[in-house]
Amino acid sequence: MQGFYTILLLVASNIFMTCAWYGHLKMKQQFSWFEHLPLIGVVLFSWFLAFFEYCFQVPANRIGSSVYSAAQLKTIQEIITLVVFSFFSVLYLKEEFKWNYLVGFVFIIFAAFFIFKKW
Repeated sequence: MQGFYTILLLVASNIFMTCAWYGHLKMKQQFSWFEHLPLIGVVLFSWFLAFFEYCFQVPANRIGSSVYSAAQLKTIQEIITLVVFSFFSVLYLKEEFKWNYLVGFVFIIFAAFFIFKKW
């Protein structure tokens, strides 16, 4: 169950991280006041969201360290980041998901195979 909780917490963490890092790109188009917000305001807004990212990320790594190695935890986190970001960019940012993105992501999944393989 610890592995499952780790992945669940990492997904929640990455949703907040993606919103903190990329959400403001769309918000400046949707809200006129946000477009004119100084960069320091955007940074503070992102830090506010990143606080919640850390509230999920730290427990995920703490729980997951009893099941996975640090390299495995980082690999899981990166794959989750790519999946969350893919959905976010298509559904929220309305960007096209191109074939070469998929090919690159598949190579990263292959990398995960080598990291998790017992040699």
